[in-house]
Amino acid sequence: MGAPQTDAPQAAAAPDGIGTEPAGGRPRWWTELPLIVLVYAAYSAGRLLARGDVSTAVDHGLAILRIEKALYLNAEHPLNRLFTEHAWLGIPADFAYASLHYLVTPAILIWLFRRRPAHYRIARTWLMVSTLIGLVGFTLLPTCPPRLLEAGHGFVDTMAQYSSYGWWGAEASAPRGLGGMTNQYAAMPSLHVGWALWCGVMLWKHGRSRAARVLAVAYPLITTVVVMGTANHYFLDAAAGGAVMAAGLLLAPRVMRLAERVRTGVAARVKSRFVAGTSAAPSRVVSPGCQTSAGERIPQQRGAAGGPADAEAGAAGDGAPAAAR
Repeated sequence: MGAPQTDAPQAAAAPDGIGTEPAGGRPRWWTELPLIVLVYAAYSAGRLLARGDVSTAVDHGLAILRIEKALYLNAEHPLNRLFTEHAWLGIPADFAYASLHYLVTPAILIWLFRRRPAHYRIARTWLMVSTLIGLVGFTLLPTCPPRLLEAGHGFVDTMAQYSSYGWWGAEASAPRGLGGMTNQYAAMPSLHVGWALWCGVMLWKHGRSRAARVLAVAYPLITTVVVMGTANHYFLDAAAGGAVMAAGLLLAPRVMRLAERVRTGVAARVKSRFVAGTSAAPSRVVSPGCQTSAGERIPQQRGAAGGPADAEAGAAGDGAPAAAR
């Protein structure tokens, strides 16, 4: 009777969405940091270069406002009045708008890198792809935010109203004197909302406490209220931010597979060229013009090629007389 058969170990599940990480080892900070800096620098430069005509941006903003009124989605006006009339709401909202976008998102990335490395790369790729899609939106649809419309449209720029309480200036949420370094007409889609949604998903999926689940829900909702109450975005801007993140989520696994194929191909080419450059023809003990008969060895090869018997025979043969014939 043959030996009993055992079940073969099951193969690991294939990568699926944002929950798993393809094989590739733990991410390294010295490769991740330059990549993130490069992508964010390209995004910031593209955002500045995507400045469109002001009149076109104003037309787009007014068109969005008309659509919202027709659909009864105009929540910006009541929220903006609330933040304008009550400083205890407006000032914290301005601080949140000017800071959390640039603090919470990197903090979640670092947390994933350190505590959830198996899920880091797909989460990072999702964020980057969505951000680049948002840049396409800024380029194709420059939009004037509500706070920059004429006063007759009923909006108040809370960032300007409460600028004396914070580091931002009256021009934008950027620090004073640097308002010209930002594109104020990059309102569609709202990446404030998009990034907050990404943070919420990460906290909900990978957080292990009730507090993390509460923050996962509260942070995107609060961000949506803040961007509308401060008159920085329309409701449809916020909805477009969510749509951009959904598109990025669908594309991220494909981008990762493409990047892995490119990385593998480049590594294979580099390795093949290195091997071809360093490999040499095997050295010959006997020169091409020298011939030996069958079984004959060169003296220097006896000790290396022969076994102990050959060595003893060789030693005996060197000192013994030749056999008589």
